[in-house]
Amino acid sequence: MRSFKYLQQLTGMAALFLALFACSPEMDDSVDIGAAPTEDQLDFTIAPGANDFKFVLTNTSSVTGIVSWDLGNGSKSSAASPVATYPLPGDYTITMTLITKGGMATKSRTLTQTKTDYSIFTDEKFILLSGGADDLDGKTWVLDSLASGHLGVGPAGTPGLEWWAAAPLAKQAVKVLYDDEINFKVTGFVATLTNHGKSYVKGFVNNSPGYSNPVEIDTDFSVDYVPSPGTWFIEENGGKNYLTLGGPTPMFPIFDVGAANGSYEILKLEENLLELVAIGGDGNAWHYQLIPKGYVKPTVTTELSVVAAAETNTYDVSLTNFNIPDGQAITGVTFNFGEGDPVSSTDYTAVASHTYMRQGTYSVSAVVTTSVGDLNLSYSLVVDANHPDYVPFLLDEMVMYNDFSEIAMAPVLGEDCSVTTVTNPAKIYPNRSSNVAFYSKTEQEWANANLTLPPGYRFDLRLVSTFKIMVYGKAGDVVLLKLENTDKGGNAWQTGVELRYTIQADNTWEVAEYNFAGAPTADLSWDPGLVPLMASDVTTDDRYNHDYYNIVRIMLNPGNKDVGVTHEFYFDELSGPHVEGIKSAKIN
Repeated sequence: MRSFKYLQQLTGMAALFLALFACSPEMDDSVDIGAAPTEDQLDFTIAPGANDFKFVLTNTSSVTGIVSWDLGNGSKSSAASPVATYPLPGDYTITMTLITKGGMATKSRTLTQTKTDYSIFTDEKFILLSGGADDLDGKTWVLDSLASGHLGVGPAGTPGLEWWAAAPLAKQAVKVLYDDEINFKVTGFVATLTNHGKSYVKGFVNNSPGYSNPVEIDTDFSVDYVPSPGTWFIEENGGKNYLTLGGPTPMFPIFDVGAANGSYEILKLEENLLELVAIGGDGNAWHYQLIPKGYVKPTVTTELSVVAAAETNTYDVSLTNFNIPDGQAITGVTFNFGEGDPVSSTDYTAVASHTYMRQGTYSVSAVVTTSVGDLNLSYSLVVDANHPDYVPFLLDEMVMYNDFSEIAMAPVLGEDCSVTTVTNPAKIYPNRSSNVAFYSKTEQEWANANLTLPPGYRFDLRLVSTFKIMVYGKAGDVVLLKLENTDKGGNAWQTGVELRYTIQADNTWEVAEYNFAGAPTADLSWDPGLVPLMASDVTTDDRYNHDYYNIVRIMLNPGNKDVGVTHEFYFDELSGPHVEGIKSAKIN
């Protein structure tokens, strides 16, 4: 028997309607105010409708009240005389509920359908939603979480987006919504909700039958819930198409808003888009936007253009080669030139210009704001020479790069090791600063702490070639300081230069000094093709003594990766030659 008897808590409905009657004087003359109605006072007729699959239900009860229907096909109705559709053979139990001031009663009849409406199997709506008769597994839908308005709410009679339209991934933090899915099969019109044991619901339905352990998360509720398979159907009413969901337990498209009669107006139904609106249990319009599971939506694409302008060292930066799919938009762009302040515009066709005073390599980037999220673009720009108006500023002295307490020209990061700022373990001469850096590595032979200069800046070893750090650790441990050029990527070691310092005493602060005067680059004599890269003294070789090195690497016991052995030490006061063009460090 095709009987789908899931009803809401009728006692709650009775209480609701009694409250309505109590405050609705116009109902007093028409509603029975005596004893509760009985089943023998209820009756209804089932009459043929416009075709063999539609039937008109009419309440013919001897008492007057508010009527609601369970149509036995997975649909419900609160219409006085609904038209029900039964497209497949079977026995359908139709139940009418009548509520009066005195109480409520129900009456059921069975409709036997012997015919099949084959047209639904070729109806485009049914095929788009379920995959049609050829798709035995049905079609599975998920919330279009990357789209604005994948959920929303507004006044009844609207698409449900006026008061709130969910931003992309707006509910990601609830963790029980975006991995849920609903499947529709045309065979048997079976709807299956997969929720992994939890669903996300509105507060006014969190005590519905089948729900337990409600927990409020981001204004709504997570509930424990194991849904049973339900039913679905699409019907036309008043020139609009409606998706009706029903079953022995709540059935809904991912997010339960207590949709009236399980009915969802179909705003759009396409191969890769399902847009619905339903009247929720609060009387408001709730909006849904779903896409097929596994479907990758076309997204906005564009390219970053960096073109030399007529003026010296000036470049025009813009977006080009746009592809903006229907329904999506670019709402703004922010250009970053690798130095100076970013420039933002709501006109994504805008051109931004920037003049570089210093030679160097700059990372030019753009953050493109679209209706489905941000698009990040980048371009590596090489400025070959200083601007004619640039006045070099180079001090014949050392400067502080990072003291981990007050000054930070650039951050010190860890690669294959941890580098953290900690309290000074011993505030004694020569280092009484409050905070220092702590380095720790395990089984990583080339793990290093490193400081990279901002884009466009390089170390200059011509006037000052000495770097210093304070070290505190174990006597005999070796602290290596190395200079490299990150532009060379994985080959940076070929032109790198390094010096070593051995800690003299346990657990006391020492000044480790690295003077690169006379220091050679790596020995590449084993490869004739690399020999030209070698330099015997990086401070006198014009290839390397300025506008070249941009990163300092600090290693403890380099080359050592003993299993299970951890190497640790403290360091502070990283300083070295003044960096031309950087006139001040950041004061923390």
